[in-house]
Amino acid sequence: MFQVRGLRKRYGAQAALDGVDFTVDEGETVVLLGPSGCGKSTLLKSLIGLVVPDAGEVRFRDALVEPRTASALRRRMGYVVQGGGLFPHLDARANATIAARHARWPADRIASRLDALLQLTRLPPEAVNRYPSQLSGGQAQRVSLIRALMLDPEVLLLDEPLGALDPITRFELQRDLREAFSRLRKTVVMVTHDLGEAAFFGERLVLMRAGRIVQEGRFQDLVARPADDFVRRFVLAQRSPLAALEAAT
Repeated sequence: MFQVRGLRKRYGAQAALDGVDFTVDEGETVVLLGPSGCGKSTLLKSLIGLVVPDAGEVRFRDALVEPRTASALRRRMGYVVQGGGLFPHLDARANATIAARHARWPADRIASRLDALLQLTRLPPEAVNRYPSQLSGGQAQRVSLIRALMLDPEVLLLDEPLGALDPITRFELQRDLREAFSRLRKTVVMVTHDLGEAAFFGERLVLMRAGRIVQEGRFQDLVARPADDFVRRFVLAQRSPLAALEAAT
């Protein structure tokens, strides 16, 4: 689905991506994780063509992702930004269906697709008449997910979609998202800094540091066979509060 070769991107003196080689297979759920500033969001944005690399290349189904092709390729991808990114002047229905209306879908097709996605994401139907300021954090993220799925994309890209939610809402949405991924059977690439969340979603975890991939594999690989001291420290630093309390007592 994606092939990344030798990707490099700098912002001034800071190397956001430093020679990244990376692939995503069709139907796979991959989670990019690491500390703030490690390059995971830059890598995700490179996949969808929102970041133009200084060197290297990104291919989506063998098509080169570059400024000339990115707009057309982006229509085949669903993208959920951090915080939802809903337009405040549009109600939830208009936010969710904006891509379909831009594509000039007939009204009955839009209504049918919206109804199916409301059921998939467990968003109450009455919520579509509210504006973003009237939605809870969890509802806003569900609207953002519906918008990303509206055109039935080949791949779904999510940039820390649950980071701003309270723990209970986050737990509920994690469960619903994983169920939705399973039912849709789509390729998914997600960014998070939370190891527990990565383990919950990811078939393959890709841990980054300073613009480079330091280890990738299953959650068990990172825990039982860390590639270096950074991986070991990253895993230890993400112990749950209950585990930390148990160790302290």
